[in-house]
Parts: sequence; structure tokens; C-alpha cells
Amino acid sequence: MGIVNEKLEAFGLKKVLGYLDSNPEENVPKLIGWLRKLDSDGFFNNTYDMIEEFMKDPDNNWNRLIKSMYTEIDDGVRKKLFENFLVNSAIIGSQKKNKCEEKYNCNIPWAILMDPTSACNLHCTGCWAADYGNKLNMSFETLDSIIEQGKKLGTYMYIYSGGEPLVRKDDIIRLCEKHNDCEFLAFTNGTLIDEKFADEMLRVKNFVPAISIEGFEEETDFRRGKGTYRKVIEAMDLLRTKRLPFGASLCYTSKNTENIGSEEYIDFLIEHGCKFAWFFTYMPVGVDAVPELMATPQQRKFMYDQIRKFRGTKPLFTMDFWNDGEYVNGCIAGGRCYLHINANGDVEPCAFIHYADSNIKEKTLLEALQSPLFMQYRKNQPFNNNMLQPCPLLDNPGRLTDMVQKSGAVSTDMQHPEDVEALSKKCEDAAHQWEPVAEELWNASEGRERSEEKIRKELERKAKIAEKAAKKVKVKAG
Repeated sequence: MGIVNEKLEAFGLKKVLGYLDSNPEENVPKLIGWLRKLDSDGFFNNTYDMIEEFMKDPDNNWNRLIKSMYTEIDDGVRKKLFENFLVNSAIIGSQKKNKCEEKYNCNIPWAILMDPTSACNLHCTGCWAADYGNKLNMSFETLDSIIEQGKKLGTYMYIYSGGEPLVRKDDIIRLCEKHNDCEFLAFTNGTLIDEKFADEMLRVKNFVPAISIEGFEEETDFRRGKGTYRKVIEAMDLLRTKRLPFGASLCYTSKNTENIGSEEYIDFLIEHGCKFAWFFTYMPVGVDAVPELMATPQQRKFMYDQIRKFRGTKPLFTMDFWNDGEYVNGCIAGGRCYLHINANGDVEPCAFIHYADSNIKEKTLLEALQSPLFMQYRKNQPFNNNMLQPCPLLDNPGRLTDMVQKSGAVSTDMQHPEDVEALSKKCEDAAHQWEPVAEELWNASEGRERSEEKIRKELERKAKIAEKAAKKVKVKAG
């Protein structure tokens, strides 16, 4: 079935927004029923089934999380979040994205991560941002063009990183205003969130911060600088007072994993108003990287176990960028689900992979997605049959090196270009040590068969798309 008719979409939105006013016990099931009808291709049927089931239990942690969106979040912000995220991005965007993927025979991202600036007001230990220099910026016009191009392909989710993206507060708010049908998120250190900016967030309604915090005060200030923790807590308290949704961005390292993965810390995030937490493991990217900060295999397994345990008990939506590979069929980079555009305009397959063969100032977004590097990603994903070893850099030695060399991509580090073989070598020991742990976890995973079936179907779909594209080329040549 084609993309949802605009008139039906407008009618449906008016109806669904009425379901978001009050009484979640009664109206959330109605909302799910409406979304099922709109999602004619059934992309999210399993999710709908899960939501309907836990809404029957008032003590269920996911039920409590949904109810908190009614009791703790501004009504207008909640409606806009649901409209942009559930309807525009997840359903309408997914339908358009799949159509374009078939038409152009390339990956089309669900989300685009982009750096408005390389500038930052902090100097965190082991962070690569400073390697780019602090004078790189994408203009408002460039950022606006990326979003315009993305929406035509079905992308309605935009995430800012940096540097510190809130150095560009005014432009970020302007983009939220202009693209009211998109949802915007930012990975931010939180120290630049003040009352004026919070009021702007409340006005535009489609911007959500994910605040970086490394643990409690000692761990956060160790990596981010003395006094940072207190400023982050002040920002969280301000956002909560304003009834604005926000989450946490958490990088677990060899120094803080046990704290970040503790029940005490998860309860701390919930207590301070976080609705989601996004977990990343430390990557030794850049010449100033500190390989000693990489989490051990035992620590990575600890996070795997803890997050899954808390998903059944805590009203907090959690995502683990590496350990959740089984839910997303491995690596999501290279435009398969997302890509990264740095402050110089280089179109990179991932925020942690600083190599490119395209620049957004010289190519369109679609041309970048069809470039040799991104097509290498499309051809090689998944990089491992074990979805707990998803990454071509951290988990599969040689895979990134091979793709970079075959595509002719170059390092995007402006100050200290990093040889891809040297970067990969820094991850080899971690990959070999993680492999037996990942194998044991994968063999015991309840989702293994389901994930393998998804991968099989996705590979079949990609093969059919490639076959159609080859036939078109043959016809044109003939």
C-alpha cells in the first residue's frame, strides 16, 4: 500500500490528538488501534501487541512510564512528541523511507545525526570533538537543507551532537519552528540549558535534550570537569519544573560502568525526571583517545544483564547502542537507520566512524547515501551473524578497514587524520575478548531465532531491490 494519503493523515491526526488529552488507561488502547490502521504495512505490530498487554496491568513499569507522560509532561509538548515521533517518523516516515530505498537501491536513514558546531564549552577526557578544532560550523542554510532533503526521503527525526550543539541555541530553535513536523533531540552536556532556553523549548514543543552524565558527582567531574555534575542536576531540575521531557546520554567506561549500571543510579535518573537513557560504550577514536577507558568484556556483559533486568522493573526507556543489536539486526549505521554529518559537512556512516567520501556541501544527501562508502555498508551489513557483535570497528576486526579502503574514503579528522588500520588495531584485543562472551549470550538469547528471521527477511528484501535496480540498468543500457 502507498504512503498515507495527506487528507486521511490530517483527519487521523485530529482524531488521535484527542486520545492524548487525558485518561491514558482508556485512550492509549484507542491510540494503538488507530496506529494499527495507519500502519497498513504492519511495521510495528509486535510493539502494538506489547503496549496493549502491559496497559492492562496498572503496576507494569511501562504502564507507569506512559502515565507519567500525562502527569509530568506539558500537554502540548506530549501531543507534539507523539505526533512527530509515532506518526510522522515511525509510520509515515517509515513507509516513505522504504519506498525510497526500493527506488534508489540504497540505505535511507530513520534519523540523521548532525553537528551544528565543533565548538564546546567543556574539555572531556578522551573526547574526540576537540580534534576537529573549535571553529567548524554548518550554516543555518546547510542544516535546513539537510532536513528538507531528509524529509523527502522519509526522515523526520534529527539529532544534534558536536561539540556542544547548544552553542547554536538560536539556530536550533529556528529549525524547530520551521520544521514543526519533525522531532529534534540533542546530545548535550546540559550546562548551557537555562530558563530562557527552557521556555523556548516549551514554546516550540519539538525539542528534547539527552543530557550527558557520567555517573554520580565523582565520575562525572572526573571526565567532564569539576562542577559539571552540579550544573547538570540544575538543568534537569529546571526542565522537570517546566514539565519538559528529557533523558540521559550515558557513556560507560572502565571507570564508571558499575555505577552507571547500578539500580541506585537508574533510580537516581528516574527521580530527577529522565524519561529515557541512551547507553554508549567508550570508543578509542582520535589521537587523544584513552584506550584504558574502554569497558572490559565483563563490564559490557554487566551492562547487558542490568539493562535487560531494569527493562522489566523500571519506568525508564533504555537503549544500549551496542548491546541492543539483537533488536535492530546488528549495526544501524551507514544510513541503514542513521548517519552522521560532522560540523565540516562530511557525511560519515556513524558518529564513531570518522571516515567519509562525501561532503554535504558538494553532494546531495541522496548522492552521499549512494556513495561507495555507504554502499559498502549496505552490502556488508550485518557484519556478524551474532547480533551482539554488531560493530565493524569494535567487534569485527578488519571489516571497517576493508570498507574504507575499497571505497576510497579518507579520515575526516581535521587536525590529526587517523589511519583506519591504526584505529582498528586499538580495538582488536577488545573484540577478541568480547567474542566468547557474546557467543555465550547469543546462544542463550530468547530473541535469537526472531532476530535471525528478521535478518533473513531483510537480506531477501535488499536482494530483490538490487535485482530490480540491475534490471533497470540493463534496460537503459540496451
